[in-house]
Amino acid sequence: MYHEGNRFFQDRFDTRRLADRLEERLVLRAIDDEDKAFIESRDMFFLATVDDEGQPNCSYKGGDPGFVSVVDERTIAFPNYDGNGMYLSIGNVWRNHAIGMLFIDWERPQRLRVNGDAQVSFDDPLLARYHEAQFMVRVAVREVFPNCGRYIHRLKLIERSRFVPRAATPTPIPDWKRDMDRSVLSADDPLRREAP
Repeated sequence: MYHEGNRFFQDRFDTRRLADRLEERLVLRAIDDEDKAFIESRDMFFLATVDDEGQPNCSYKGGDPGFVSVVDERTIAFPNYDGNGMYLSIGNVWRNHAIGMLFIDWERPQRLRVNGDAQVSFDDPLLARYHEAQFMVRVAVREVFPNCGRYIHRLKLIERSRFVPRAATPTPIPDWKRDMDRSVLSADDPLRREAP
């Protein structure tokens, strides 16, 4: 799990033994029942990707609780919804499959890291579960491990985003898209079908 850079700091601050013990005790190669429950209860996570030149990108992914599915002990899947059209993270996944995911419980300071290899799927059987999802991302899990929650600020949810696609209600169009020239929007963007 550790490379020369990690070991440099572990040796400098005398934490090599601690790091080795944490890896031995906490790092799993599969998702257990407790981690599955934690992941599927989250309504957001941070996604770290790397482009084909090694440049990093980190993005926020949000939805209703359960929008990330634990398919089996070695596979996670999540939908991609309409965004700003840049596809920075997903474009990186297309070229470099290595990703990191960080799930956080802000109310009971707890976090879980998942590292793996991701693939985009346009015909995934799970796609039907997610209203307005463009495609699914499946992650083959390499490592799962908790992190100390002591520096997590305690936050409370005020409300979930009204922009998360839900089958029962029409998804609102964000104001920033209304400020754009409609000719730059995708042909199937709902704003193009709306009267000017």
